[in-house]
Amino acid sequence: MSYKPIKELLPHREPFLYVDALDEVTDERIVGHRTYTEEDYFFKGHFPGYPVVPGVILVESMAQCGGAGVAQSGILGDKLFFLATVDKVKFRRQVVPGDTVRFEVENVQVSARGIRQAGKAYVGDQVAAEASWLCLMGDKA
Repeated sequence: MSYKPIKELLPHREPFLYVDALDEVTDERIVGHRTYTEEDYFFKGHFPGYPVVPGVILVESMAQCGGAGVAQSGILGDKLFFLATVDKVKFRRQVVPGDTVRFEVENVQVSARGIRQAGKAYVGDQVAAEASWLCLMGDKA
């Protein structure tokens, strides 16, 4: 199946756009990916000589993947999503330049006010990070 380009699904733009593409979208599940490169701005300071994707970037990447999938599916209409809470975050493996990370996101609860999701970020078959979060909806200006 063909999905819309990420820039048509999310308001984010470089350097704060952390999803390359969607790979699978259903009402229950979203899968997408991102390849982190040496050119990503955060590697210059995290950490010089030993670049690692910051954990908060991995969490934001999962949330962006979830938001893109919800926008693709149209299950909540034409709304913006704002990250409200993040829970149960665990980091299991470092992500370094050149790693392609697969995000697997589950729609846990969908309502007219927002969406609760949970996800995992994988490098190959290894879990790099996992979290759950709540996004509240807002109208586009």
